[in-house]
Amino acid sequence: MKSRTNLVRLKQFQVNEKRRRIAQLDAMIAEFNRMADELEAQVAAEEAKAGITDQNHFAYPTFAKAARLRRDNLRTSQTELAQQKEQAEDELAETEVELRKAEALESRDGKQRGGEEGAHALTG
Repeated sequence: MKSRTNLVRLKQFQVNEKRRRIAQLDAMIAEFNRMADELEAQVAAEEAKAGITDQNHFAYPTFAKAARLRRDNLRTSQTELAQQKEQAEDELAETEVELRKAEALESRDGKQRGGEEGAHALTG
C-alpha cells in the first residue's frame, strides 16, 4: 500500500527533524556554557584588578556587575534550553515508536502482498 509507504517516510522525516532539533539545542547549550565561562573569567579578572570582590561594595566594578548579570542570564537560558531538549527527546522517543509501528505495518502488508502474488502465480 502506497499510503503505508508514505506514512513510513513521514515518520522517518519527523524522527530526523527531531534529532536535528536536539543537536541544535546541544550546540546552543554548549555555546551558552562557553560564553558564561568566559564571562566568569572576565569577572574574576576585573575583581582582581580592582581588588574588590564584594558585590555590595560601593566601588565594585560596574563591568563586573554587568558581566555577572549577563552570565546569570546565560545560565538561566541554558537551563531553559535543557528543559526544551528533554521535551524534544521525549517527543523523539514517541515518534520513533510511531515509526516502528508504521514500519511493522508496511512489512506486514508487504508479506501479505507477497503471499497473494505467490498464490496467483501457482494458480495461473
